[in-house]
Amino acid sequence: MVCRLNKALYGLKQASCNWFSKFSYAIQKASFTQSKADYSLFTKSKGNTFTAVLIYVHDILITGNNELVIKSFKDFLFQQFHIKDLGNRKYFLGIEGSQSKKGIFISLRKYALDILNDVELLGSRRNSFLMKAYLKLNPDDGNPSHDPTKYRRFVRRLIYLTVTRPNLVYSVQILSQFMQNPQKTHWEVALRVLRFIKGNPDQGLFFPSFNNPTLKAYCDSDWADCETTRRLITGFCVFLGNSLISNKTKKQTIVARSFIEAEYRAMAASCLEITWIWHILEDLKVSQSQPTSLFCDNQAALHIAKNPIFHEHTKYIEIDCHIVREKL
Repeated sequence: MVCRLNKALYGLKQASCNWFSKFSYAIQKASFTQSKADYSLFTKSKGNTFTAVLIYVHDILITGNNELVIKSFKDFLFQQFHIKDLGNRKYFLGIEGSQSKKGIFISLRKYALDILNDVELLGSRRNSFLMKAYLKLNPDDGNPSHDPTKYRRFVRRLIYLTVTRPNLVYSVQILSQFMQNPQKTHWEVALRVLRFIKGNPDQGLFFPSFNNPTLKAYCDSDWADCETTRRLITGFCVFLGNSLISNKTKKQTIVARSFIEAEYRAMAASCLEITWIWHILEDLKVSQSQPTSLFCDNQAALHIAKNPIFHEHTKYIEIDCHIVREKL
């Protein structure tokens, strides 16, 4: 016997796909265009008016430069779905937002306080810095943690906190490497990160109203600093004017054969992120009138990007060379 569902019930694995298909079909009937860079972004441009819609499961953000057009679109949604209008954005996916004439400020203050409350650190002393300089953690440091599940849950919550706290990205990346078998030493470092958060739980990101909409990016990398795998860790951050809009720190799956290769692979990762952001900005009608500047602190990596000739010692990074040179 085979049952055929007539309705995608909430909680089934097919439900999310069917819901998004239905929403996409409905919103495109209202002359919205789905972004090719981010399928959850829909935009509509007509004359001097511009409207953007961002959806995450059943949470929707609507913005634009004409309130009448936004109201008309809300009326359309009321006709198609059972929705609730919560007014101006204050919370979205746990992210708190406040808006003024100077700009928009977002933070995860309540989320951070909830984490501190869960591990009973609201009354503890605070730390002024995250990690000790040149701290090296290994999978077998100390004794196994008495509650690995608690450590995993805590680190997963910290990962989401980095959305508005980019200064935590590197530390959280280090802690997330020991999820399989956390040790007491790892838990102590994690508690130090929490005490640092306690010092300023409402820290977040500010996006000024008046800003130069020009992209620029910075990238960097270490080389074989991980004593366990010797893999490199790359990082980059992308700014739109003075506003940080993207950042990432990640341990790569390869072992770099030289410091130049490590720096160059960081440039390659940054190029891919810049390209994706270019497409997003095009959908949002934020044109880039000049090339994006990518800053790197390694002169050898910069020379490889500019030199169209491959040498014997750069053959093993040929694919990444193609990416950076093509974008250059």
